[in-house]
Amino acid sequence: MRVLILGGTREARDLAAALVDATLADELGVTVTTSLAGRVSDPALPAGETVIGGFGGVAGLRAFLRAREIDVVVDATHPFAATMSAHAVDACAGDDGSAEGGAVPLLRLARPGWARRPGDDWHRVPALAAAAERARALCPPGSAVFVTTGRRQLAPFAADADRHYVIRAVDPPTDLLPPRHTVLLDRGPYTVDGETRLLRDHRIRVLVTKDSGGDLTAAKLDAARALGLPVVMVDRPAVTAPSPPTWPDVAGVLGALRELTTG
Repeated sequence: MRVLILGGTREARDLAAALVDATLADELGVTVTTSLAGRVSDPALPAGETVIGGFGGVAGLRAFLRAREIDVVVDATHPFAATMSAHAVDACAGDDGSAEGGAVPLLRLARPGWARRPGDDWHRVPALAAAAERARALCPPGSAVFVTTGRRQLAPFAADADRHYVIRAVDPPTDLLPPRHTVLLDRGPYTVDGETRLLRDHRIRVLVTKDSGGDLTAAKLDAARALGLPVVMVDRPAVTAPSPPTWPDVAGVLGALRELTTG
């Protein structure tokens, strides 16, 4: 069985490691390739073969599946990689959009979103533009906003000269930045103590984040709760219909792959 993992997340790396493991590789007869978008300059590489760079849309991904004779695709991309997930649905469908005629089984590995806990002061918004507006409403002029939504799509914050924006990203931002800003280049995982210290040192009044889920970057939510800070939470994009069979963890996907090999 030839498996293509659409990766870029820790869950994708964990899945690749499990499939490359000698025991599972023998049990399932699996060879695994992981695709990375190439948006991070120094990505954490998974086990097995890795291809870096986009496919060139649905047609390019479909051509890759045929050329490599891929048997199963696992979409383990970031919860906000909606375009790639939509391309996967279309590329894995048959040539006529049906489940026949060259279709490739598609599974989805999607970690659950974060759950509100007692003491949280969350303000959910549908998009980054709304997040910027809500942050301005919650943060008095002259105060600081901590933005952890990544290095792209920062333009909604750029027009605000009244607040200081502390922006954390793995790579330098590529978008227009606010006049008053500090860029922190860092990669998780983070600790609650470290996040609490950061919020205090920069005198943060509001945290802005995407609902990415997982525990790799969840410490900032614990720190914000402990300090009584409001959190502006950007909701995940709507799931593409039809949605492929989805599991919240690696174990679920491994079980599905076992069923495919024995079915």
